[in-house]
Formats: sequence, structure tokens, C-alpha cells
Amino acid sequence: MLKNYFKVAFRNLWKNKGFSAINIFGLAIGFVCCMLIVLYLYDELSYDSYQKNIKQLYQVGTVFITGGKEDRFPAEPAVMAGNMKRDFPEIKQTARVVVFSFFGENKNLVQYTQPGGKLLSFYEPKGCAADASFFNLFDYHFIEGNASSALSEPNSVVISEDMAKKIFGNQPALHKVLHIAENLNGSHDFVVNGVFRPIGKPSHFDANFFISLYGGDLEERMKKDGDNMAFDNLYTTYLLLKPGTNAKKLEAKFPAFVERYAGETLRQAGFYRKQFLLPVIDIHLHADMMEMTPSGSISQLYLLGSAAVFLLLIACINFMNLSTASSSKRATEVGVRKVLGARKNALIRQFLGESLAMSLIAFILALIMAVLLMPLFESLSGKNISLLSQSHLIRPGMFFLLAVVTGILAGIYPAFYLSSFQPVKVLKGSFSNSLSTLFLRKALVVLQFAVSIVLIISAFIISGQMSFLRSTDMGFAEDQQLVIPLTSQLARSIYPTLKDELAKNRHVLSVGASAYYPGISNPSSDNFQKEGAGIDAGPLIRLNHVDDNFLQTLAIKVVAGRQFSPAYITSDMNKHIILNELAVQRIGFASPQAAIGKRICNTYKGETDTSEVIGVVKNFHFEDLRQPVQPYGFFLDSNRYFNYAIVHAAPGNIDNLISSIGSIWHKLDPAEPFDYSFLDADFQQNYVSDKRLSTLVDYFTTIAIIISCMGLFGLAAFSAELRRKEIGVRKVLGASVLGLAGLLSKDFLKLIIIAAIIAFPVAWWAMNKWLQQFVYRSTISWWIFLNAGGMALIIGLLTISFQAIKAAVANPIESLKSE
Repeated sequence: MLKNYFKVAFRNLWKNKGFSAINIFGLAIGFVCCMLIVLYLYDELSYDSYQKNIKQLYQVGTVFITGGKEDRFPAEPAVMAGNMKRDFPEIKQTARVVVFSFFGENKNLVQYTQPGGKLLSFYEPKGCAADASFFNLFDYHFIEGNASSALSEPNSVVISEDMAKKIFGNQPALHKVLHIAENLNGSHDFVVNGVFRPIGKPSHFDANFFISLYGGDLEERMKKDGDNMAFDNLYTTYLLLKPGTNAKKLEAKFPAFVERYAGETLRQAGFYRKQFLLPVIDIHLHADMMEMTPSGSISQLYLLGSAAVFLLLIACINFMNLSTASSSKRATEVGVRKVLGARKNALIRQFLGESLAMSLIAFILALIMAVLLMPLFESLSGKNISLLSQSHLIRPGMFFLLAVVTGILAGIYPAFYLSSFQPVKVLKGSFSNSLSTLFLRKALVVLQFAVSIVLIISAFIISGQMSFLRSTDMGFAEDQQLVIPLTSQLARSIYPTLKDELAKNRHVLSVGASAYYPGISNPSSDNFQKEGAGIDAGPLIRLNHVDDNFLQTLAIKVVAGRQFSPAYITSDMNKHIILNELAVQRIGFASPQAAIGKRICNTYKGETDTSEVIGVVKNFHFEDLRQPVQPYGFFLDSNRYFNYAIVHAAPGNIDNLISSIGSIWHKLDPAEPFDYSFLDADFQQNYVSDKRLSTLVDYFTTIAIIISCMGLFGLAAFSAELRRKEIGVRKVLGASVLGLAGLLSKDFLKLIIIAAIIAFPVAWWAMNKWLQQFVYRSTISWWIFLNAGGMALIIGLLTISFQAIKAAVANPIESLKSE
């Protein structure tokens, strides 16, 4: 019997090769998209899940409260970890980390003197300073050294395997000496005490090297800070709680803890802080604050997860539609088999078996396609994923089970429908599709195209938001701006000479320098108030220390007062400040002009400083457009301690200018590499995940349309086949080809219009929710829905018209000769 089932199934597939191919290929495409998206979602949802202590690992977060406004940061003072460990017996161990990129330091100078005296010098990103206990909390696979003691000595460093190979090749790295220059910790020699190999699983912590917190400028800074628990929030603190500890109950003790150690100091400074606990496993998707790796987005995961479900649903709808539509061709087979004694259960098993066979064939084809498409998908998604993970066949096994379930679910309605035919009616030739079957088929077509239209609208809106992010006036000159890192003391010392040399170049419009530049993290801030106002009246203002030409280089516009100028260099270094419009408003001045010449105050560690406002600039975006414009202030740096030089290049051949700058750099500082980036490109890096989402949605939208059109093509063919004799009669009676094509097309086009009506509100709701993550966003215009509906109609018409015209031009004699 089983052998007979297979024979019948194979003959049926072979007899209807075209429709079988549509079904199998459509299912395969649906499976491929579902597989790839599921792998992406699994990666996003599994951050840090491999850590053996993950259930007890927490990050301490800080909410700074200034003037009623709250700001979240993953940073605390140095002494907080020790105070928590001492006061709360629930804490088993703590670890502090300073993530250099949090402070705008994305490149760290690393130098190694090779045997023979040759100096190897390069910039290494993703650097950190950490306590020795860090590797007791987090799992790292050490291939050299010992994890528990690798950072126990001052001036020790742990590096990644890739970094070790870059410096030492295949030679051991242990006990070699590296010179690392970093702005927060200064320039010091470090002994390599460990080399780790990346585990290859996603983590919110992605570092290339860790230096000890002790032995450099950070240690001196900690000694100077003493027991302060209000200021100098440089340290991200992690806690390992004892098993059985209730994190919420521990968190409830934090307000009294903060009050005990810092309450009076915070009130004197005019702001307050709250501490909270964030499970490490939730950091990637739920932190809502800066982290070392770009945070994930729950809304994006919902969007992609919905796309996976919808694409598979569309493929299943195709199968059900084509199976029920082709029922007339199998009606006689069912009638004969029932007359010969076949039971309904046997027929159901037969048709379910055929459905399952097609699903498994599609699954095998999908696996092949997924393997071939994996490099492209990894490039689009920025993920390193694989069908065959370290858990061996678990993932393919899950997808195989999905194929089995899909085959059963997709075939269950056609199986029951086909097996329910009454043999008497069928053999008399009086069989016809029931009203309920036709209604279901139409409903499935509507659902299919509604999903496609939702994806089309989503693609339009996401693409529009990406265009909006690129084109929005940020309030400063983005283009033709070269950013040169000044990482070491030597690099900073050559800046004045470099600036003078570049000023002579006719291809250079301006040169400036600063501690931070737009697009990178700037944690420097303080709260200010009018002179004589209450201590808690002032807003938190972001601060940047710049040279006298930085504002001109970025073309930040002055609305009142003046900019820093060489003519006032001495007085400007003496506590003069330039504010943006929002800072003036928040401090309480009636207008920008009213702020000029006024003095504002800030209190730090009990000492009050006063600064005179000499200028007000227009509001500008120092951060990406997910964040609102912040109150901002500029000081002229009297120590010339700049982290970056900015070169505004004139339009023209910028390659020659870069080569010229490189030559000057190497002449002034031959020991350090010349490196640069473009400010606009650095700023756009903040939107990498959104660009990837836009690209993925574009691809999946195209695939959804293709699958829908494949189904519509098959249904149109069956519709034309069922109405073949009607078309022949109409043609004999004088109907035109255009009229017949319109007759066959209009029913399907009505369904697409209904699908658009359903899809519009769904798409608006989903995309409006996605756009909420951006403070500044494009509008959802009516023409987007009109275009999406129009596209769906045109695509549907083109798909249907081929079969419609083919049926309309057919010779009527062929369709009527059997009558």
C-alpha cells in the first residue's frame, strides 16, 4: 500500500510538472527566508547566553536626575563596586571596566619594538581597562596565560588571538612588552599576561584588548577621587550575585545606599542619581543606553520575525490554493478510487503524503539554497551565522521538523477537501467547486497580497527614513571633513605645527581640534545655573573642549555674541563659554542676546566655578537622530589636550590632499601611523543596523512579491482552464481578445484592491511603531500607500495578463470540439 502511495504521488507530481514546480519552488523560497531570519533572530536573542554565570550576572546602571530630566548610563564612580561588595552580602564578586569607546576613544595606539629594533606601530580599536576579577565573572577562552590572574599585576595586558598574530605572528605573545597610548590612561608599557581566543558566540562585550586598571593614569585618578561616589563616572560595574539572590530586593536597597555615601554631595552639586540592576543577558536588547556593541532593537526583531512568518505563510497559501484549484483534475481519480473501495482515511493519508513529499523536496532544495546564499546574508546582516552550529544537527533538525509541520498544515485542508468528493456526482461530470471553496481561495489570495503590500509599504517607509537621516541638516558642515585621531602625547604636541602647515595648503579650508566630534560618544557634562540661582536649578549640559577654530571648521552658526578667536585667546581661556540655543533656554535666559556677557556657575566636589557666556550657536545634532538635541557648551582648551584634529577640505581631488597630510604627519611624527576617517561616514555608522534592516526588508519584500506572483500565476492558469469552454463560446460570439483578458483579470484585481484596503492600516500601525525609536523622523505620506497599492495592482495585472491573453487568443475550435 505504501509503495502504491508513492507511485501515485510521483505520477501526480510528474503529470502536473508546472504547478508542482511552482509549489515546490515557492515553498523552498519560503523555507530559505524563514531559515535565514530564524538564524538571525536566534543570534540576536542569544547574546551572552553562553556565560556559565549568566543567571547571576548583572550590570549596574545609573540614572542621573537633573532638573527633573533623567539620563541612563552604564557608568559609576570607581569606589561604588567596593562599597556595594562591602554593604551587600548578596554580592559574591564585582568587576569594573572602563570602555574607552564610551569616551570617544575609538582608536588606541599600540607599538611593539621587534627584535632588531624595528618599531611596529598601529591603531587598535575596542580597548578596555578592567579589574583582574573581570575574567572570573565572564568566560574567555585563554590560549596563553591564566584567566584568573592575567590582570592581577599593574601594567599587564590581555590581547585577542587576532591582535597577537598581527604583532607577533606565530610566536608566543606571553611576557612580551607593548606600548599602548590611550587618552584616559596615558602612554605606558604593558606586559602581555594572556591571549584569548574569541568564543565565536554573540556578546554585548566585544574587546580586542584589556589593560589593567592599575599602573597608569587611571590608578592615579582613582587615588585622587578617593571615596567620592558622586562624580567621575568612568567605570562600568558588573556584579556576580550569590545563587538564590533576588535582584529586585537587592535593587530596592540602592536608594538608601546612595543616600548614605553620596546624598549630601549630590544635593550640593544640584543633581541626584539612582542605581538599578540590568541582567547581562538582557543588555543587548533592553539596555536603552550606550554599550560596547551596537544594541539590538526589539521592534526590528518583531518586524523580521513577522516577515519570516508571512513569507512562509504566503508559500503555504500558494500550496493550498493551487491544490484546491486543481481539484477538478483529480475529481475523477477520487471518484474511481472510492467506487473501488478506497476509504476516506486512506485518501486523506494519500493527499497528506503528497503534500509532505512536496514539502520535504522543498526543504532539501531550501537547504542547498541557504548554504549558497549564506555569504550574501552574512554580508547583509553583519552576522557570522551558520546552519551547522556547534550543537551539530540541532538547527537543521529544527528546520526539518518545520518542513514536516508545514507540509502537514499546508496539505491538511486540500486533503480533507479532495477526499470529501461524492463519487456519483464526480463520475456524472456534475462536480464543481463549492461556494465555500471559492470563498476560501479568494480569502487566501487577499491575505497573500495583503502581506506583500504591508512589506512594500514597510520597504518604502524604512527607505524614506534612511534617506531622511542622510539628508537632514545636522546644523554643521558634514561633507569633506577629515578626522585625524591624536592618540598620544606626541601626536597632540605636533598639532599646532600640523595646523600651521595645513593652513598653507590651498585645498584646506580650515583646521580645528576638539576632545570630541559629532557622531561619537561624548560623556563629558556638568550642570549649570545662572550666577546667584539655586544650586539645583541648572540643567545638565554636554561639554566639549575645542581650539579657537573648531566651530568655524564645522561651520556651526553663531546667533549671538562671537566665536572663540585668536584675537581673544588669553581671555577666552579664562572661563569663557559658548552655549547652544537650547542650553540658553534651559538655564533660563530670555533670549540668546540676553545671555551674552552673563555668568553661569557649576559646582564640582564642593567648589563652584563661574564662566562668562561670550557666544550662542544654533542648535545642532552632536548625536544621531534617535536622540533629541541636547544642551551643549564649548570651552577653549587651555592645555591644548585635543583628541582629534578636523580638516575641512575644499572640493576637488581629496586623495592628493590626504597624501599631502600624510607626508606632513610622517615628517612631524615618524613613529606613529597616519590614520583618518570622514566625519559624515563616522556619523552614518550610528545607523548601520537600520541600513541593514532596510536592505533585508527590500530583499524579503521582493521575495514575497515573487512568491505571491507565482501563486497568482498558477491560479490564473487554472481559472483560464476552468473557463476554457466559456471563453470559446464568447469568442465565437464576437468577444475581443482585450475584452476576454479583462474578463479573466478583473476578479483577481478586485481581490488585490481588497488586500490593499486591509494592508494599509496594518502597515501604518507597524511602521509608526518602528519610527517611534527616532526622535526625528520622516512622515508617513499618503502617496506611499498609493504607490504600494498601485505597484501591487500592476504586478498582479502583469502576472494575470499572460495567462488571460494566452486563453483569449486560443483557437475556440479546440475548446468546443468536445461538446
